[in-house]
Amino acid sequence: MFAEIAENLAAGTVSFAVRVQPRASKDEIVGVMEGALKIRLQAPALENRANEALVEFLAHLLKTPKSAVRILGGERSRTKRIEIRGVTKQQVLGLLAHDA
Repeated sequence: MFAEIAENLAAGTVSFAVRVQPRASKDEIVGVMEGALKIRLQAPALENRANEALVEFLAHLLKTPKSAVRILGGERSRTKRIEIRGVTKQQVLGLLAHDA
């Protein structure tokens, strides 16, 4: 049910799409929507706060430093492309079981 998770073993990165819903009641992963991991965040979509909250939330869930999480595209959109260094495809798939 998860769309594409690209794993670059040589670079040690995983990239995937997320769909962000800002101003939610709590930070959580709610499943898959249109092939992207749907994440609800409390932060508003103002002054880059939702993007910063997204990076923090994913880093916390995957137990990786915030510097390892990067937004590749869609910084001003609800649908974003994320790249995370030092995690595996299985760890990202495990996020679905974590909160959903």
